[in-house]
Amino acid sequence: MSDQHHEDHTGPIKTPKQLLLAVLYSFVLPVFIIIGLVAYVVSGNKPQAGSSNAPEAIAARIQKVGSVEIKDANREPRTGEDVFKAQCSACHAVGAAGSPKFGDASAWGPRIVKGYEALLNSALKGKGAMGAQGGGDFEDFEIGRGVVYMANAGGAKFAEPKKPESK
Repeated sequence: MSDQHHEDHTGPIKTPKQLLLAVLYSFVLPVFIIIGLVAYVVSGNKPQAGSSNAPEAIAARIQKVGSVEIKDANREPRTGEDVFKAQCSACHAVGAAGSPKFGDASAWGPRIVKGYEALLNSALKGKGAMGAQGGGDFEDFEIGRGVVYMANAGGAKFAEPKKPESK
């Protein structure tokens, strides 16, 4: 038994370069990975760009969705000309988006034939490219005055609507 076969015990690392790479991959690389993960997790607590903790900025972010606007119920109703100048003239003064121009009898004629109620309904609910005017800065009665003002300038003989009685 003196002829025992003695094997060399060698591992997968055979050179100093391999030893250095094994140490690097086993210890140093996991440390950097852990540091990177910690930095990633902690970065979620940073405020977004443009956000501020100023009281004005916080108040703007948490403001209520709706608001209540109180109008003066005792003010004098606006005339048809006032409504036209404030609301309708943007399109009807130049005939934008197919709207009949103010004072153009040939454009207003087919509309006038349908009657005041049809014109008022179109003004309040909108028609074509014209948005609804009801519920805006003017009462429905004032919009009616504006409709009469424009239609009469186009050849109609509509009577000025009377202010509805308060409830």
